[in-house]
Amino acid sequence: MFDGGGWHIVEDDLSGAAIRALLEQHFAGMLANSPAGSCHFLDFDGLRAGDVTFWSIHRDGDLAGCGALKMLDAGHGEIKSMRTHDAFLRQGVAARMLDHILAEAQARGAERLSLETGSSPAFEPALALYRRYGFEDCEPFADYKPDPFSCFMTRAL
Repeated sequence: MFDGGGWHIVEDDLSGAAIRALLEQHFAGMLANSPAGSCHFLDFDGLRAGDVTFWSIHRDGDLAGCGALKMLDAGHGEIKSMRTHDAFLRQGVAARMLDHILAEAQARGAERLSLETGSSPAFEPALALYRRYGFEDCEPFADYKPDPFSCFMTRAL
């Protein structure tokens, strides 16, 4: 998907050095801001699972961020691995990726989209973005358990 501002979103096979480095940074950031037992990010194998589609977003050829959609069942999707490259912070990368994931989930017939993210202050920008998009706090879903370090959110599509 291209748009007029030089942005390009592609399904990514996770083989490139740049995307692997961004994901390593994502993993480290999650572990730095939440206890290991409260981190629910998908590792490289998890992001390649059959129920997960992973995309990277680029601007003028430079990696700007990533995101994934995990289909929990035919009507319920989960946002995974949303991350913006430090060089592209506050340039609309996450909003573009979230728009893409929402559209993909709807195209696949999902009626609901949910997510789990951290609850510490480091996650406030992500929480604010999700709230702007109509996500509301909810109870744990899928295999998640209540956790003070997690925030669970959902919205109907």
